[in-house]
Amino acid sequence: MTVTPRPSRIASPPERRPPAPALRRPVARRPYPSDRLAGTFVGGGFVGGGPPAGRPGAGTTPTWRPDGHPAAFTGPELAACVRAVREPVHLLAVPGRGVGLGLGGDVGAGDAAGPLVVGTLPALYPEWLGDRSFAAAHGVRFPYIAGEMATGIATTAMVTAMARARMLGFFGSGGLGLDRIEKAVVTLAETLAGQPNWGVNLLHSPGDPALENTTAALLLRHGVPCVSASAFMSITPAVVRCAAAGLRRTPDGRVERRTRVFAKISRPEVAEQFMSPPPGEILRALVDGGEITAAEAELAAGLPIAEDITVEADSAGHTDGRPMAVVVPAVQAVRDRVVARFGYPRPVRVGAAGGLGTPQAVAAAFALGAAYVLTGSVNQVSVESGQSDDAKAMLAGADLADVALAPAADMFELGAKVQVLRRGSMFAPRAGLLFEAYRRHDSLEQLAPELRAKLERDLFGMSLDDVWARTAAYWGERDPGQVERALTDPKHRMALVFRWYLGNSGRWALAGEQSRRTDYQIWCGPAMGAFNRWISGSFLAQPAERGVVQIALNLLEGAAVVTRAHQVRSFGVPVGVAQFPPRRLSLGAHG
Repeated sequence: MTVTPRPSRIASPPERRPPAPALRRPVARRPYPSDRLAGTFVGGGFVGGGPPAGRPGAGTTPTWRPDGHPAAFTGPELAACVRAVREPVHLLAVPGRGVGLGLGGDVGAGDAAGPLVVGTLPALYPEWLGDRSFAAAHGVRFPYIAGEMATGIATTAMVTAMARARMLGFFGSGGLGLDRIEKAVVTLAETLAGQPNWGVNLLHSPGDPALENTTAALLLRHGVPCVSASAFMSITPAVVRCAAAGLRRTPDGRVERRTRVFAKISRPEVAEQFMSPPPGEILRALVDGGEITAAEAELAAGLPIAEDITVEADSAGHTDGRPMAVVVPAVQAVRDRVVARFGYPRPVRVGAAGGLGTPQAVAAAFALGAAYVLTGSVNQVSVESGQSDDAKAMLAGADLADVALAPAADMFELGAKVQVLRRGSMFAPRAGLLFEAYRRHDSLEQLAPELRAKLERDLFGMSLDDVWARTAAYWGERDPGQVERALTDPKHRMALVFRWYLGNSGRWALAGEQSRRTDYQIWCGPAMGAFNRWISGSFLAQPAERGVVQIALNLLEGAAVVTRAHQVRSFGVPVGVAQFPPRRLSLGAHG
């Protein structure tokens, strides 16, 4: 008979948050508690310290008596104490044994038989790892976002699951037509009616401003509560309209936003633009065009465009490849300077994304001061993901180094790169071959016969003339100007033909078209390999178990354990690096 283990329930923290997890001296149960620790434990004995003179009983250091769980001084026992993050833990010192941990028990005064209590750490909940203002602003319990994976990989099912778990998710609208975006938005607005903790991506479209503006109008028309603006290098009317439309002052004088804009950035100079009030000329143009009111423009002029800045470190897809430990502090410094300059009444939060596939990585992001974390690559293998089962299986086999940079379809001519899965796919080298051909030639006609034959046989599976016919038909419906330009600019025609392969490679992966498996373009960062190593041998190794909420809860719970381990290690407890094997978790009664 197979016994299915019951999932562990995640209890809610108390309504009032106690002091931040930091060392505090326990209060001894006697009339005159000591003003300071009796000494410092060094190499098996205490040195220095001592009580101040003239205080009755001041020479007594509190001691600890267990109530069922003995003091922990060795590896397995210490690890068990570290995992109990929802309980206060006592730091215990015994000469000759070093510093250990104790859960529960009684703290008393002067019991020579018990270990000395040199400090106590309060309970630590995953909800407390980030900025509590994030939870208040967005109506969530956890400082965690499932990010907006493009072409609908971040599905409505994913966004709904996250919202119901009192987290936040963004629908991946990038690369989709307006009809599909509107259908998804209507579904979410009906399913999550009245809930503030869901959103949709607004992708910058420098080559098609009309698409960007129309998408923004669609999101506002349907009352999408959160909009994640991504890939922007400068502020545009569309993103300002999302931030300003619906602003109003409440009777108590606060400014209330109807739409909360998140800015997903990787450069401090772009972050500064989103942290600043909108440019006056854009506000005036929006007022003149009837897209916002004069009152909304006046309020917007005193607020940042975005109060949540998601700093994207090395990640899947478009990436600057910057390490999180470098770029997050840089953006935080910009935030502090901008907030001081404008004197905003509310905080501007800085979150972290990129490379978050293990509890250690998530804990590191929070240790850097991230207000929240956003995950991406790892959610592609979730049951709610829009990625095909075939592509999910390829992702599940990825290791740390199984990624590569390849030319990007949307900015092919500029040489922009995206980070993709290398293992099992030839997309990266084949796309690189196309870019080299584009760089070295001015037209398709200049291609050497051998190269042309190779491209037609190995990449396109048809003649370049047939590819152009399909490409012209596509652009003829979407943007006829592209076809007109291609007829007079042979190099642009070549770029459009090559981009046919780049664009379709992602669609083949989404559809699971196995005849094109070696051409799959799957955006993926090293976090995927780290995630696979972490879940190996656990229940999450089974595809059917990988719910996006289950992934999130395990990453957060594990991050709390890693954080607790770091706390006690900094006080001399030899816990080493904490490990948190995934386990089935469920939300508590207040989840």
